[in-house]
Amino acid sequence: MANDVKLNIDARFDHARDVIKAAGKRAMEYYDGIAGDLQIEAKANALDMVSIADKNVEAIIRDRIADAFPEDGFLGEEMGIEKGDNDCLWVIDPIDGTACFVNQIPTWCISVALMVGTEVVIGMIYHPCGDEFFSAKKGEGAFVNGEPFKAHDAKTVGDGLMGFGASHRTTSAEISGFVTDLIDRKGMFVRNGSGALSMAYAAAGRLIGYYEPHINPWDCMAAILLMREAGGWTNDYLGAPDVLEKGAPILLAGPNVADELCEMTGIARG
Repeated sequence: MANDVKLNIDARFDHARDVIKAAGKRAMEYYDGIAGDLQIEAKANALDMVSIADKNVEAIIRDRIADAFPEDGFLGEEMGIEKGDNDCLWVIDPIDGTACFVNQIPTWCISVALMVGTEVVIGMIYHPCGDEFFSAKKGEGAFVNGEPFKAHDAKTVGDGLMGFGASHRTTSAEISGFVTDLIDRKGMFVRNGSGALSMAYAAAGRLIGYYEPHINPWDCMAAILLMREAGGWTNDYLGAPDVLEKGAPILLAGPNVADELCEMTGIARG
């Protein structure tokens, strides 16, 4: 990490915190006025609905961060990648859980992470409907609305609720196999429609972990840092080939159930 970037992580964090909350306010304006007015387009995958709100919220985040740090790059769900003049890359999901958003179900959020080279150094997930702000800086712990939190201390998958996500990018066998194994082990799962929000809950110890057979980087980059800073474990997502373009499986776990979940998913403990 270049020295000038090191010196400005705090400034980037403070600015991004204000930006994500402003973006959340704008997203809530769309959400509150959604009764038939929001334009919805179909992506290649029908589950990945996109609205004008996604595009405009991402534009707010990109534009306001770029105004303050014009040398930084961006990777966003809606606008793709724009390389910067340094090693900083902001990874943005403007509305994770768009299907919930457009159907007026409150389990959606905004996710923003900062990578410097191959390290995630800032992670933020904001849930506007609940006004919960999950945040972490590398090496400084994880917080929700300023209060520190820790990952779940469950000893087995039967000791708590497991977060789980899936999409049409994975096979039905991958999905059903994991769920069957979890239930056979006396566990239970929840799928709320937003991987990023579920992973924030896992980092905060509300869930014992989170698994998704394939996920895109903008959905999970912030949560990876949240979980690690909360004392939990994650797989080496960034070590997957071409992960920023192709995505990869994600597994987050409380420290005591990581081995069991790796056995269940086939993900290397590492």
